[in-house]
Amino acid sequence: MNPGRPKRSLGQNFLRDPNTVRKIVAAMDLRFEDRVLEIGPGQGALTGLLSEACALVVALEKDRDLCLDLKRNSPRTAVVNADALEFPWEALNALPGMKIVGNLPYNVASPIIWEVVSRATSFALGVFMLQKEVAMRVCSRPGSRTYGGLSAWVQNFARAEYLFRVSPAVFYPRPKVESAVVRFYPLNHAGFVDRCKLAASIKMLFSKRRKQLGRILKGFESRDLAAWFVKWDLTPRSRPEEIPPEAFLDLSRVIFV
Repeated sequence: MNPGRPKRSLGQNFLRDPNTVRKIVAAMDLRFEDRVLEIGPGQGALTGLLSEACALVVALEKDRDLCLDLKRNSPRTAVVNADALEFPWEALNALPGMKIVGNLPYNVASPIIWEVVSRATSFALGVFMLQKEVAMRVCSRPGSRTYGGLSAWVQNFARAEYLFRVSPAVFYPRPKVESAVVRFYPLNHAGFVDRCKLAASIKMLFSKRRKQLGRILKGFESRDLAAWFVKWDLTPRSRPEEIPPEAFLDLSRVIFV
């Protein structure tokens, strides 16, 4: 098996542009004592520069063939053959201050981001390459066309910044969509969030995003719910895309007691 041949089943698009690599690494604000976890290193475009810039790089790669290649070519990197979708992200909380980076496959980027920001609550920052539309969603604010469930979820756990667009021309094979790089800084309150209740609130409301809140929340009427509307300057005629991320967390504590 040729490790350099992209596998369509894994959604592999290998980064090939040194300028883009340097911009991603610069966005991480690395110091030599930093510890970095790289998700999906692929052929190691980022890995080499990361290893030169900091004390420890752990590369999490699902493709066994690429893992073997990385171990040969990046001896200073700890290579782990694992699926990011099944990784125990809470384990990183025993290593506070770790920085996370990754060129994420388009087909699994959203669920990986969903899990990382909500379960690895003590990392220092995360820098990720995503499909441009997904990058815009995670950074969108209420009232915008791209604001949705992923936006509300991510922004309850991290401050999201859209950094820069990336052309399809810098990848092999060349994807049919544009990419973008985003940066996340975790919020201090994340360890006190009931993930199940928050997820249930977000999914319930955005599954009926065209309906008014009064109709969606019918059956949850209470004095606390009425106070929630007032607190967040909303009315029963408001719609889910008008709700700030923090208000979803507040709502989950009101309707799921």
